[in-house]
Amino acid sequence: METEAIAAAQNIDFSILALFARATITAQAVMIILLIASFWSWSIIIQKFINYRKSRRENAIFEELFWSGKPLDALYEQLGESPTSAPEKVFVAGMAEWRRSHRSDGELIAGAQARIDRAMNVALGRVADDLNKGLVFLATVGSIAPFVGLFGTVWGIMNAFKEIANQQSTNLAVVAPGIAEALLATALGLLAAIPAVVFYNKLSGDADRLVAEQEVFADEFSMILSRQLDRSE
Repeated sequence: METEAIAAAQNIDFSILALFARATITAQAVMIILLIASFWSWSIIIQKFINYRKSRRENAIFEELFWSGKPLDALYEQLGESPTSAPEKVFVAGMAEWRRSHRSDGELIAGAQARIDRAMNVALGRVADDLNKGLVFLATVGSIAPFVGLFGTVWGIMNAFKEIANQQSTNLAVVAPGIAEALLATALGLLAAIPAVVFYNKLSGDADRLVAEQEVFADEFSMILSRQLDRSE
């Protein structure tokens, strides 16, 4: 009897596609959700690596241009009203407010330094939001995907026990398929969660470093403008 059960179990297809096809509608829905979440996570991860590499390159190019000794007004005119990189946006925000702080007679409007700093802080906030966009989804997938997979597993095991009751048998050929189908959901949950957690930590750190670089630049630029304001008084 035991030999026959083992032989019957060996003839069962345990491939991933076969396990998915034999699963219940609820378990299949859970697996599809996890696969979509995993695919979306990887698309965010790849896009963020591309964007962060581009940001580092743009930051280096702009800083070299900024510290080259070129007049700030000339640099502002060169960048125009549509800056592209993060440091350009911070610089343009500060310079735009600097120009608006001068009256037609050339005198400064009171509180110029505070307004310039506030304008650059707004630009920094937008840069930070752009750099961190999508990371919340990675954190969400990393935290809930294992539980979604566990739900699919619990549901699958419940149906496996129902099948055991219907067959009135606990031999391997009856038990193994249902348990394997149920555990597939947990495996997919971990498959989605582990990369999401690992790359969330990595990308979050990269984003923080990029934002910190922009904050340092904003502080340096603010000091330059502050000296100009002191001379104008």
